[in-house]
Order: sequence, then structure tokens, then C-alpha cells
Amino acid sequence: MKRLLIAAGGGGDAIATAMVHAALHGPDEPALVLTYAWERLVVDPVPGPRRPSDFTGTVTAGPTLRLVTPRSAPRPPAGSLLPRLSAGLRPALGLLDPYAGASGLARQIEEAAAYCEAGHVDVVDVGGDILADGTEPTLRSPLGDALVLAACARTGIPTSVHVAGPGLDSEVPEAALLPLLGDPLHTLTHADTLSVQAVFDWHPSEAGALLVAAARGIRGVCGTRDAPHPVTLGDASPHVYRLTLARALEINPLARALAESASLADAERASERVCGFSEIARERARAAQLAQEAGESPGGGTAPSEPRPLPERFAEWERRTADSGIAYVTTRRIAEELALSPAQLTSLRRHLSTASPARHTPPLWRLAAVEA
Repeated sequence: MKRLLIAAGGGGDAIATAMVHAALHGPDEPALVLTYAWERLVVDPVPGPRRPSDFTGTVTAGPTLRLVTPRSAPRPPAGSLLPRLSAGLRPALGLLDPYAGASGLARQIEEAAAYCEAGHVDVVDVGGDILADGTEPTLRSPLGDALVLAACARTGIPTSVHVAGPGLDSEVPEAALLPLLGDPLHTLTHADTLSVQAVFDWHPSEAGALLVAAARGIRGVCGTRDAPHPVTLGDASPHVYRLTLARALEINPLARALAESASLADAERASERVCGFSEIARERARAAQLAQEAGESPGGGTAPSEPRPLPERFAEWERRTADSGIAYVTTRRIAEELALSPAQLTSLRRHLSTASPARHTPPLWRLAAVEA
């Protein structure tokens, strides 16, 4: 028997789901985490979620359910960190395929429950956009979470919905979420992060990194790459809250609108009606823009003969960032805003850790202004 969990938003939610599972039930309890292979374009240049046919080496666990293992691999040009993540997390990972809408996801969840011999489902979302009402101006990715709620309702399997780190994904503000959440079920601690800490040496999840930082006691203004405004880690940031599935559906109109969806196209249209946009359409537009920019980049431009040393570039960037009121930053923000290659990022991390060990507060980085 295994406990069955669902990482509602895909991407880094699988990491947080493994951490919440370890905190609530112990790291050694067998578990299966269902998750989307729906990752940022920096990881997967193909817009939208991946499906089983986009991978090699998956393991059949039901007629439509596939498990991702360390031997799995995305088929180019698609990209995915799930195979590597499956090696770094203790729970097994199952792939959610939303291309048949909520009805298809419901079949996969039912197959997973049979595979695990589980009579209950635990849904986990970092940040709380699973409780979005669709009108939030900062809402960016409501579709995956809402599809999970709709699918769980179709199965009839008893389901609990967990929100970890309210507001940490910068989609629904913490102030809007707290009145909906009630008392916390659990407060994550440093010990709860031990089972996932090594993953953040390479995984770009920012909401997950902020949740781990909050559990480790970090408080202050944090700058991420994928949000319009900084996030403030406060007393509620390491909390985990539990709601009934019925309550989550009551709050989330998109989930209710997806109840009869039978395709991802149906789901996109529902998102456009309820929220005014389709995040997949936005991904398509962004991917096309990136491809155009890459095509327009001069192939033989003149590079500076003596490029500025990386520590000097970082120091200038750090001063500007700290002046904006930010105390901590994610590794992803450093890498993307300085346009660092993996080798350059490794070199910079080594330099910063050696020159000022207190600067690294895993999985975040403390800006120099805070050290004084």
C-alpha cells in the first residue's frame, strides 16, 4: 500500500508535496506523487504540458497511468526535470496527462488509487492559486490546479486539499488567502526540509525554494525571477493548511467550470471564460517570441575583448537589487538576470560561498546589504 498524493501545479509542486508528505506522515512511508510534466520554458521549450508519449522509459501502472523513473527521458525537443527529480525524491512519481481534460485525469487518479491501494487522495499546492477566484491580477497559472480539483471530484474518492506557504507563488496574495484557510494544520520546520534539500542545488523551482527557506526560519523580502513583485517571508509562510475538496471547489469557479471537460482545448476555453486568459496561449506566444529573438541574434557579433569579471558583474547587480529593498534572492534569479551559463553559475556560487559563507542561506542567497 502507498499513500496517494497529487502535486496540483506541476513543476516544483512535486518537491513541496514530497516535503509535506514527509512532515505529516514520515519520510519513509511509501507514497506515489502524481504530477504534471508542465515546466517553465527555461526547462521545456515546448509550450503546454507533456504527455506519456513525450517520454521514453516510463513504467506502466495502469491503462493510462505511467510512472516516471530515473531511466525515463523526454523526447527532444521537449524537456523535463521529472526523471532527475524522481531520483532525488523518495516518493515515486506518476505522470498526470491533462489532454483528455478532467475526465481523463479522473481515470488516471482512479488507476493510481488502485495501484496504491489507497482510499484517500491528498492534493498539495504551494502558494494557494488552487483557491483562485480567477479575478486576481497576478494570477498566471490556474489551469493545472483547477483541473486536479475537477478530476478529484469526478472520482468520488475522499480528497483533502493542502495549501503550503500561502502567497509564495506570487499568484494570490497571502492577505487574500488567510481568511479562507482557517488554522494551520502543520508548521514546517528545518527538519522537514531534509528529505528535499539536495534537490535545490539544481532544480529551478522558486516557490518551492521559498517554502524551504521559510521552514528553515528565513524571514524578509525575497526576490524571484518569475514574479512581478518580491515575496515577503513571514510567520504564515511555513504553514500548511488543509481544506475539504468541497470547500476548495466552492472557492474555485474555474474548477467547477472544468467538471465536464474532455480535452485540454475544452479546459483552455473554460479558463478564457472564467479567468480571461489561457496560460497555454501565453506560453505559445512567449515561445514564439523567444524563437524569433534567437533567430534575430547576430551570429557573428563582436564580443568584448576583455569581458568584465563575473564577481564584478554580480556586485553591480547585487547593489541595484538590494537598493530595491530585496534581502534574499533565488539562484534562478541570479542565473537568469545575469544570463549565466551553468558553468558560470557554478563558478559564481563557488566564489560567493568561499568569499562570504554567510551569504548562502540554502536554498536562497542573502544580499550583501543584509550582512552588515
